[in-house]
Amino acid sequence: MGKLFYGSDPQPIEIDDRLLQYLQVVTSTKLRRSESFTFTWTDAAASHARTTLWIQTAIPLRFLYVSPEAERLSGAYLRQLADQAAMSSGLMLDAATWQQNESAHRAPLAAAA
Repeated sequence: MGKLFYGSDPQPIEIDDRLLQYLQVVTSTKLRRSESFTFTWTDAAASHARTTLWIQTAIPLRFLYVSPEAERLSGAYLRQLADQAAMSSGLMLDAATWQQNESAHRAPLAAAA
């Protein structure tokens, strides 16, 4: 599990390495353009089911990965996340959508083997 450190909070947000990489790409692109946005995720294991952060250039972010190597990302899923981040409702990461993306991503790899 990777970790996202947000602002001055010493407690990281744990996110799957691969999903964290998607988040980093979308976030970096938005912040490079000086575009703020909200980022919401669901976490059934937490004491609350949903959390939202306001992402802007003045708030420090740090992405920490367990894996030393970057993975190949799905362009379609990246576009979907970028489109969400551009909407007024913001970027929403949820387990169901993530699992669908991973299943679609892994299927071509399994067929090629």
